[in-house]
Amino acid sequence: MKKWRKTAAAVLAAAMLCTTAACSGSPQQVEDSVVTSSSVSSETASESSSSALTEPESAQEPESSQIAQATEEDSSAQAPAAPEDSQPPVETESSESALTEGTVSSPSYNEPAAATPVVQEEEMRAVWVPFLSLDMTKETDKSYTAFQKKFNDIIAKAKASGANTLVVHVRSHGDAYYPSSYYPWTHFLSGTQGVGPGYDPLAYMVSATHQAGLKFHAWFNPLRIKAGNYPPVVASNSPYNLWKSDPTKANWTFTHNGSIYMNPGYSGVRDYIVNGIKEVVQKYDVDGVQFDDYFYPFNVNSTDVTLDQAAYQQSGSTLSIGAWRTQNINSLVSSVYKMIKETKPNVVFGISPQGNITNDLNAGADVYTWCSQPGYIDYICPQIYWTYDHPTAPFETLAKKWKSLVTADNVKMYIGLALYKAGTDSNGWEKADNIIAQQIQTTRSLDCDGFMLYSWAYLDNPQTAKEMANVKKLLNG
Repeated sequence: MKKWRKTAAAVLAAAMLCTTAACSGSPQQVEDSVVTSSSVSSETASESSSSALTEPESAQEPESSQIAQATEEDSSAQAPAAPEDSQPPVETESSESALTEGTVSSPSYNEPAAATPVVQEEEMRAVWVPFLSLDMTKETDKSYTAFQKKFNDIIAKAKASGANTLVVHVRSHGDAYYPSSYYPWTHFLSGTQGVGPGYDPLAYMVSATHQAGLKFHAWFNPLRIKAGNYPPVVASNSPYNLWKSDPTKANWTFTHNGSIYMNPGYSGVRDYIVNGIKEVVQKYDVDGVQFDDYFYPFNVNSTDVTLDQAAYQQSGSTLSIGAWRTQNINSLVSSVYKMIKETKPNVVFGISPQGNITNDLNAGADVYTWCSQPGYIDYICPQIYWTYDHPTAPFETLAKKWKSLVTADNVKMYIGLALYKAGTDSNGWEKADNIIAQQIQTTRSLDCDGFMLYSWAYLDNPQTAKEMANVKKLLNG
């Protein structure tokens, strides 16, 4: 099947190559095929409260760290993508990585579960549905019927575009789009965190998605509780407020640059996160679970950051602070994987890290281990959000680099594509209107297992109309 697909993709690629500078010639080579930046993730910047399509959330964030940033677009999909003119330059990665493959593993008391093969023959064609695409707070009608109508539109446009999977935000800010025993209701439904809408959105979303013949992956941000004005007020039953009044749990969260996060340095916190995901896997017929690219909101190797110093000392670890923090994330990831396989083995668990490997390592995301050792993930989906001729992050070079990392049996490789950049006038996206279609062809030629588009609001948008016409032609024949 893959051999046939690879051959067909090569024929299609040869037939559809464009003649512009963006689409011809070999990608520019860069040292170690990756990019680097002094920034870890745009979580380090406060979120804008704007509901426009301003992705990424901060114009100060380097182009190398994208996706699911806190101000994902709203469902109107009429505004252009955020300008990138004020972003600092992206530099070439040093040959010395912050973390060497295999140096950090999960604690012995929490060994990863044995890898469970998941059969998936068809190409992954997913679309991310971020939390602002589900926002009901600006709607005059906030009823169940209105929510159904909103989500039915999401399904219809995704299916018409050739997608077969929706990756839907169900926890973005320590909250829930369903009745939860662990997290308060999201404020994006009622306007107030902790106040429910009077219906179960997740139950409807899963059912409607399946009725349309699509798969549903539940997307979680595991650590973030508050960022910027999201939510305006943290609910009284949020873990943050429940824990801060308990002396034994007072350090289970920390605040960094005005944003609040769960502290993965405590096993109790990791267990809480795992159990909060378990209730979704148990109660709902989801096909997959996904983490986005947000882990530690600061460089894990920084000794100047002392927010988790108490947890580090209490652990008695002899690892460096950076290795200890990375181990915490590895332990969380392997625990989620193990829980899912013990609960519903056919549910897949994947992570969508930044395309910038150095940024991933600096955030504690040990992509080397996840891709090479069993018991962590079923799939990896790096966000390779650049064009073929980007000076420091050329698409094909990075795609090949990531593909080379995936050596563990049964780990699938998808590539996250920046649909939201299509139709903009910077960084090479202005040179052609079939870049996304060509990138899909590249994923096939590299024998990857599919792709994911960021995001739903750009499927039917004047900005991306020409690109999407070419994508639909490719996918729908």
